[in-house]
Amino acid sequence: MAVRRPTQAHRAPRPSRPERVAQRRPGQDPQRPVYVISVAASIVSVHPRTLRIYEEEGLVCPARTPSNIRLYSENDIRRVLWIRHLTQNLGVNLAGVRILFELEERLGTRILERLYTEGNPDRGAEPEPSTKAANRATG
Repeated sequence: MAVRRPTQAHRAPRPSRPERVAQRRPGQDPQRPVYVISVAASIVSVHPRTLRIYEEEGLVCPARTPSNIRLYSENDIRRVLWIRHLTQNLGVNLAGVRILFELEERLGTRILERLYTEGNPDRGAEPEPSTKAANRATG
């Protein structure tokens, strides 16, 4: 006797992809390294070589597996987004980005968020995510 599979009309509606991702994220630890370099690069829309350069410059420090594969966390992704914003939108070079990150860490203030809101007065209500947690995870 053949087992009948439910037709499309009888199946429960499946949540769309963004809803499924949102369902997983609340319990996810932002410091937990989960993304390999190709996935991390696609999330932030850069070439994997760019992520390697950021690592060589000491701006991002992804975790490594026993087989030496880079794994990026949510905090690493946020940090890369900040680097991209500073370099592309504000004209800061990588040495300047490093200094800004170091200053923010030493002073314990959110310098980058202040720079972002001063540069974009219309977006003052929704600044980019802070790198303070990312600095703790990587430094």
